[in-house]
Amino acid sequence: MRTQFEAGGLAAGQPMCKVPREERKPHAWAWWKHIGAPKYWVAPMVDQSELAFRLLCKHNGTEGAYTPMIHARMFLTDPCYRAEVFTTLIGRSKDAPTTENRTRVEAEDRPLLAQFCANDKSIWLEAAEAVAPFVDGVDLNLGCPQRIARRGKYGAFLMDHLDSVVAMVRHVVARLKVPVTAKIRVFDDLKLTLAYARMLEEAGCSMIAVHGRTRDMKRAKEYPPDWRAIRAVREAINIPLLANGGVRSLAEAHALMAFTGAQGVLSAEPLLENPGLFKFGSLTGSEIESNVETPGSIMALEKAKLLTEYLGLTREHETPLRMIKAHMHRMAGRWLAEFVDLREAINAKTPSPDRNRLEEIAWEISQRIHATVQSGRYEAIPKLSERALARLENEEARELAISQQKAEESNEAVACPLGASLSANMVKAV
Repeated sequence: MRTQFEAGGLAAGQPMCKVPREERKPHAWAWWKHIGAPKYWVAPMVDQSELAFRLLCKHNGTEGAYTPMIHARMFLTDPCYRAEVFTTLIGRSKDAPTTENRTRVEAEDRPLLAQFCANDKSIWLEAAEAVAPFVDGVDLNLGCPQRIARRGKYGAFLMDHLDSVVAMVRHVVARLKVPVTAKIRVFDDLKLTLAYARMLEEAGCSMIAVHGRTRDMKRAKEYPPDWRAIRAVREAINIPLLANGGVRSLAEAHALMAFTGAQGVLSAEPLLENPGLFKFGSLTGSEIESNVETPGSIMALEKAKLLTEYLGLTREHETPLRMIKAHMHRMAGRWLAEFVDLREAINAKTPSPDRNRLEEIAWEISQRIHATVQSGRYEAIPKLSERALARLENEEARELAISQQKAEESNEAVACPLGASLSANMVKAV
């Protein structure tokens, strides 16, 4: 595990408030350099940026990641939810008996930011203190635009209460031993967006991630992100910035960074469909151009490989079945519109597939993709009409959203299969 960050005279274990206000911005850049100045990030996603998926992405080009969005109150009050939503490699390596090997293995899931949704500074602080020893920073979700966030008065709906946001950030920055970051959406009014970002910077944030859409733009495919607004924020603040929105290829990631001046980019839905989105991220210049357009045969086979690799990781790092199913749908994508029997097998309710059955289905998907490519065809031919496919996808998304909503409303996790996933130190900390 990384040692506690030290820079600018900050001693290990001391709260960030020990950094004089005038030194906070240089300190933020020192922290950014310390975690490796990562360019390519897994965005925070409810139920979908869990440990197994983060590791899959890390093995295939990403350099940093957020945890799934964690509900701070539920994290403190529900042990099952806590064990399910926050997992890292800390203390979980079976083949790393030495300190050196353990550090190497645990580094696979770093740098890592734990993202919380919260509207109470004391609850957020208590939850943040519990995870601080296991992450590189703690993030405040100020971007969730969903209806459940409106009811809970968190996420993007805190944009109506900026004084409270600033108070929360100041309170946690003054007491937490790791940096605090924030992920925001933009206002319709650019001046408000810039004022918002400056307020967070002055409150003590060490980094800001900017989603270039407003909170009313819930459907990403319908609204192009405002790269100009992201660039304006980059020019207005003096701490690291990550850009979010519109990145569906490595070329677009580089274009976004070049246009905005952002230090890195986040990807959510495109990365769910292709966890190898940033696979050639270490290349530059003409090398990037020659690797951006992956031939259809390679892309199809890559999807098959990533799917089976992910299922293997879920066995090594226990993952709730609903998360596995959701990832299988996204990674297999249009192939499940052709392999309708396998789509139905994933969604079966009586009996519902267990982990072993899901692995069998993933293997079968992979084998069929390979056979199709060998026949000279590289794209799926849907057996379902566009309307029927859209209806099925909407039903699947609705079921997932309902399960998440019920979990929050009842203050109980959907399932509790991971009761032993936290280390003893983590249990004591909470």
